[in-house]
Amino acid sequence: MKIKSIKEIKNLKGKNVLVRVDCNVPLNDKGQIVEDYKIKSSLPTIRHLLIKGANVILLSHLGRPDGKVDKRFSNQVVAKRISKLLEKKVTLLDELVSDKNIEIVKNLGFRQIAMLENVRFSPAEKKNDQTFAKSLAKLGDYYVNDAFAVSHRAEASVSAITRYLPSYAGLLLEKEIKYLSKALLSKVKPKVAIIGGAKIETKVPVIKNMIKKMDYVLIGGAIANTILKAMDYEVGLSKIDDHHLKTATQIIHPKLLIPIDVVVAKDFSSKAKAQVKAVGQIGAKDVILDLGPDTIKLYSDIIKDAKLVVWNGPLGYFEVNRYKKASQAIARAIINCKDDSIIGGGETVQLAKELGLKKKFDFVSTGGGAMLEFLEGKVLPGIKPLLK
Repeated sequence: MKIKSIKEIKNLKGKNVLVRVDCNVPLNDKGQIVEDYKIKSSLPTIRHLLIKGANVILLSHLGRPDGKVDKRFSNQVVAKRISKLLEKKVTLLDELVSDKNIEIVKNLGFRQIAMLENVRFSPAEKKNDQTFAKSLAKLGDYYVNDAFAVSHRAEASVSAITRYLPSYAGLLLEKEIKYLSKALLSKVKPKVAIIGGAKIETKVPVIKNMIKKMDYVLIGGAIANTILKAMDYEVGLSKIDDHHLKTATQIIHPKLLIPIDVVVAKDFSSKAKAQVKAVGQIGAKDVILDLGPDTIKLYSDIIKDAKLVVWNGPLGYFEVNRYKKASQAIARAIINCKDDSIIGGGETVQLAKELGLKKKFDFVSTGGGAMLEFLEGKVLPGIKPLLK
């Protein structure tokens, strides 16, 4: 996949560059940033543009304000964090579309940073509205998409805006495409995909493509429960997706490995007595909550010999610590694999951070849904306009 890169722009001196970043970071009850990995991931692109002499105008959303101005989700907190990280003032433009913004941007000076207020304060953003996108475009000479995590969304600041400005990929977006394309296209063997999580409807398309591209697809989490149910195994009171049992049968394949044993309890609480049962011995009142030790060993042995591993989604009931054991064991198995390791998805990345292993993976994607759709083989709406 050949893409237009910001490294190709000849002269940025004195230019205003609109950069779509994904600074949708988690906040605590006091509105403080809990984790700033996404913000830090956007800094190389910002620095590159500043070094080249450009002014940078950042576009991002934060939280789910549902198309209304909601000060709980103001980009003020993000602008302050970027300012601190770069040790440089970031001017917050507190309106989305206005002549005042155009005037401020015209008078920014040289190598300055501004940030627009939350683009999802306007309902026009999610509608991919052309008029809104055109108004945003008036603020810049160039547009750069560095927000892989929202590139699967056809939204005004991601897709429509590319019609009105020369558009390029930022350094983070390039890196995401490079590593995820490698997962799909590399000829090394064996290649292993590990897919967990709860929603089988979002995972079936990617699993289908992974079966074509990989040598093994290892399954865990609630999606494994649904597949087991579709294969006529007893899963008791486990979390499954009843509406997609027929869909689950479409991905049953020799390359697809399902659990051979699991950890069960009588309910989801942390105090319930847990025990290991072989698949086939699960009772009608059991709840599957994690992979069992034999499955962990089987999966780990496969990962040990892999030349490339890609992982998205937790493998157990992530909300309770004692049901993170399989995910933790698999994370450690992956980092001991000497070749390429790629992970993504919010809970997967959170787990890697909790274990202090985040920096040990070759690449940590900022995308969840975007990563899945890319691995499904789709050309994402935010990437398509940037293709050569």
